[in-house]
Amino acid sequence: MALRVREDYRTLQGREKAAIFLLALGEDHTARLFEFMDEEEIMEISTTMAQLGKVSSTVVERLFVDFAEQMSSTGSLVGTFDSTERLLGKVLNKEKVDAIMEEIRGPAGRTMWEKLGNVNEEILANFLVKEYPQTVAVVMSKIQPDHAARVLGLMPQGFAMEVIHRMLRMEAVQKEVLEDVERTLRTEFMSNLARGQRRDSHEMMAEIFNNLDRNVESRFMQGLEESEPDAAEKIRSLMFTFEDLQKLDPQSLQALIRAIDKDKLPLALKGATDTLRDLFFSNMSERAAKILREDMGSLGPVRLKEVEEAQQYVVSVTKDLEGRGEIKIASGKEDDQIIY
Repeated sequence: MALRVREDYRTLQGREKAAIFLLALGEDHTARLFEFMDEEEIMEISTTMAQLGKVSSTVVERLFVDFAEQMSSTGSLVGTFDSTERLLGKVLNKEKVDAIMEEIRGPAGRTMWEKLGNVNEEILANFLVKEYPQTVAVVMSKIQPDHAARVLGLMPQGFAMEVIHRMLRMEAVQKEVLEDVERTLRTEFMSNLARGQRRDSHEMMAEIFNNLDRNVESRFMQGLEESEPDAAEKIRSLMFTFEDLQKLDPQSLQALIRAIDKDKLPLALKGATDTLRDLFFSNMSERAAKILREDMGSLGPVRLKEVEEAQQYVVSVTKDLEGRGEIKIASGKEDDQIIY
């Protein structure tokens, strides 16, 4: 994605002017200036630097004139996460730099609790169920009630009730305890969340959809198909791959073989692993398996795109059959494995 270019000096706010000025001074001079600032000031300027983008040289020159400094611009500036992190490293230890950078990269919000309010409740609930109930009680007492309600509703009944009991018995939270909880959230959760945000968004949504109840998944997918059909198609393809057909039980695989266009199956299996091919052959009659092998052999060299299209067709048929309840796909969890 291209960086936006700042070309209109009149639109700059005070903290943006300060960020540009410090970037123009260079790392060594800026490092010495940071020594005279408190962490909140450094945080605000660092956040602005990281989000600044590209600044034209004319804006830099105008800024220096306004500061009445006789300094010429060396060209345009680019404020990025990396350049900001290098500057912070000149004056702060690694632990503080990591904390500030994770705050910058994390969801919007000035405080940890504001940031948690912008985190999806399912992601937050999945993280908190691994923590002590007392820690979760502190978090629930600090975030907005409507958000806390949604998070609690996604937790297991027993765990949620333990958290509720702790909240009812909880008195004023000591400052040390609150700081310890904030430190845990920052190091164990926000850092992982910031890294996770760099993943492909469709892949992330596919994983979430895979863990939804089938009826809920169908409802969400239908809504997405109406609003963003391309995104829906990509998520659906990521949710279940051709190789995932190994998760089908024999009855389901046989039902799929009967439903597939016989002209598409040889092409689809042409690019499959030997394991998956053998699984198909073993669920067919000896005569049908022999014919399928011959059809695959007669195809000769085929284009990868054609194989992928045939495999996607088979996956689509599989999902349709599952949606109608005619076949079952094992989730991959231990209690849902198929034993032969």
